Amino acid sequence: MLAKAVAGEAGCKFISVSGAAVSGIFVGLGSARIQELFRQAKKHAPAIIFIDEIDAIGTQRGSSVGSVSDDKDQTLNQLLVEMDGFDSSQGVILIGATNRPEVLDSALLRSGRFDRQIYINLPDVKGRMEILQVHARKIKLDPSVELMNIAKKTPGCSGADLENILNEAALLAARGNRSAVTTHDIEEACDKVRYGKQRKSLEIDEYERRATAYHESGHTVVALLVKYADAVDKVTIIPRGSSLGATHFMPKKNRLSYWKKELIDELAVAMGGRAAEEVFLGDISSGAQSDLLQATRLARSMVCEWGMTDALGPVAYNAPSMSSRYFGTREKNYSEETAKFIDTEVRKLLDEAYKQAVEIIKSHRAEVELMTDLLIEFETLDRDDVLDIINGKWDSSKKKDRLKTAGELQKKPAA
Repeated sequence: MLAKAVAGEAGCKFISVSGAAVSGIFVGLGSARIQELFRQAKKHAPAIIFIDEIDAIGTQRGSSVGSVSDDKDQTLNQLLVEMDGFDSSQGVILIGATNRPEVLDSALLRSGRFDRQIYINLPDVKGRMEILQVHARKIKLDPSVELMNIAKKTPGCSGADLENILNEAALLAARGNRSAVTTHDIEEACDKVRYGKQRKSLEIDEYERRATAYHESGHTVVALLVKYADAVDKVTIIPRGSSLGATHFMPKKNRLSYWKKELIDELAVAMGGRAAEEVFLGDISSGAQSDLLQATRLARSMVCEWGMTDALGPVAYNAPSMSSRYFGTREKNYSEETAKFIDTEVRKLLDEAYKQAVEIIKSHRAEVELMTDLLIEFETLDRDDVLDIINGKWDSSKKKDRLKTAGELQKKPAA
């Protein structure tokens, strides 16, 4: 899309091809296709050639074996020759796209061939807001809908995800016999697109349901009481995808870097569900699998990549090697003794986080119990609900009134 927009702004011919379409099984076929591609571009100059997934033909030479390697090397050599042949009178520009820039041959990236490298990241909160404004033009929205709130709730979403969210919200509004899309429709669409459709047919017994409510209440209470965690957006025990419940967070800012204090609190939040199970049920379940996986990865990154432990110091122990780029492995560049230190430090971080979570939950048992009961009654609690619970201001009538108002908003009169 960006390459086509560049060609449109420049007012020149746009030739698009994928790297897979250029490469072939037979030696010499790929180089012939490259020659023909540039011949056509020079014929229609000024022109822009766009090669999508250029890593299919531009990987480091000698990284493959057999006849496929021979053809790839010849194709890349021909591409390098054609790019060296550029001059100001030809009027041909090459744009390539890849998700794996680290595997590209160094000769391809040197100045004189590809002179610019532009990293296209997922949109930040401002970008998401502008994308939502574009796609919202086709949809009638209730005046209470705040697109900025949606942008804040959807970190990591691409433009396609955001378009899909608004389309799903429009469908939900139509099925609910509403004349405009409401905030409730958009929130349900966000959950459906990001986490999966509700599993309404899933049969859950009362004990499992209460255990899930305790688990999610543990995450929520710890997140509300630690200092540096992201704000809780809502907590639910409605099963979606592979999860029986979830606690959703709204980042306070665009995540540009990770700070040690924030990460320590994030580890405690991840341990909150397991801690609540142990405190209130006297047992632990497999429901914390994803929490433990996330926490372990985070703790290992703190130790091995970001130098956030005093015992090991500011050293990167997981630096990727050249071979890891092509074979998906990491070359061990530290001793067995250091490996033991790494395991010890990772375990220490996780144990401290778990201890912090248990202490918070034990000191706020009443709030966890109340939140668990309300989750079983209402299934979903939003940010206002959990703040009222933690501040001792809970009022069931206010919650019921809000649900009634949201259900009747923009409702069409019965025929």
